[in-house]
Amino acid sequence: MRRDSYDIAIVGGGAIGSSIAYALSVEAGFRGTVLVVERDPSYQRASSALSASGIRQQFSAPINIRISQYGIAFFRRASELLACGDERPPIRVSEAGYLVLAPPQGLDALRSSHALQTSLGARIALLSPQELQSRFPWLAVWDLGGGCLGLEGEGWLDGYLLLQALRNKARAAGVEYLQDEVVGMSSSGDRVRALQLRGGASVSVGTVINAAGPYARAVAAMAGVSLPVEARKRSVFVVSCPESLPGCPLVCDGSGVWFRPEGAQYICGCSPDPASDREDFGLEPDHAFFEQSVWPALAARVPVFAALRVTGAWAGHYEYNTYDQNGIVGFHPQVQNFVLANGFSGHGLQQSPAVGRAVAELIAYGEFRTLDLSELAFERIAAGRPVTESEIY
Repeated sequence: MRRDSYDIAIVGGGAIGSSIAYALSVEAGFRGTVLVVERDPSYQRASSALSASGIRQQFSAPINIRISQYGIAFFRRASELLACGDERPPIRVSEAGYLVLAPPQGLDALRSSHALQTSLGARIALLSPQELQSRFPWLAVWDLGGGCLGLEGEGWLDGYLLLQALRNKARAAGVEYLQDEVVGMSSSGDRVRALQLRGGASVSVGTVINAAGPYARAVAAMAGVSLPVEARKRSVFVVSCPESLPGCPLVCDGSGVWFRPEGAQYICGCSPDPASDREDFGLEPDHAFFEQSVWPALAARVPVFAALRVTGAWAGHYEYNTYDQNGIVGFHPQVQNFVLANGFSGHGLQQSPAVGRAVAELIAYGEFRTLDLSELAFERIAAGRPVTESEIY
């Protein structure tokens, strides 16, 4: 640490924290000093690195669609935007699309979301069971009402590579990264004045940004803020299949199970039943859950998956917003210099470019300019104005 005082201190250097750091470093209206405190610079436990790294426009809330549209435009140019000198990170988006399937009783909701998405410029095809069968012969469609397929601007990328590229670009622009952990905050009046670090140092701050992912609630509590964000474990399983699935997108089944290609294999997973989905900071994949819930649903939807073989598994965390499962972005209304960028509930990686730009503009100009994220402000919680999003996977 080169100084004992910074204009901006970002707690957490994952995709959200590093996107904010990068955006501040290139924002013409900001010329302050920035410190990112990250306890695990290897990112071995980072949610961003352990996610399925998907990007989609198939949401039911307009704000989430617009955030994703900003994100895909950024990801398509990421190698150029995040280049350091002549070195360009080989970031590539596999735009194979999302295929969201619905049973007959879910068809009206699917049509409604499709109408909204296409009205905002997303290229999404609404397909009948017959059209699904023709396009994806390996898919069982007998119990489906239909499906929506993203034709462009949806897919996945290498989340770990993106994370490292954001970090490297921010550092090259003068942002300082410190391997340490924030264990306390000193406040005076309605402002945080300093951060206490596990290593023993105290850092004076102008503005604090909470980008601590699944640990955001504990960080917020240090500033006297109650934040409805929990760590929810999500297991990802790697499987091989004796037959290939030509043209396979990322498939979201009505059962809640999802899968997509990963090289010559596939990765898959499913959110637990809400009754058993509790805060969990562990990173051991739940193999029993795969056997009992994931595999049967996979085999029912794709018959050749009955012969799959598990070749690997890992677990990561959602920073789950228990209020409405959408991000919380902006200054806290009482702690005047405390910024929240939390609770993205599995969408943090894909939403990180837009959140980074928005927070940077909020700090530099006191307002959102490129994309108005005021709908995601903390104040909506006390006011009882949840952001309604039905397409949570």
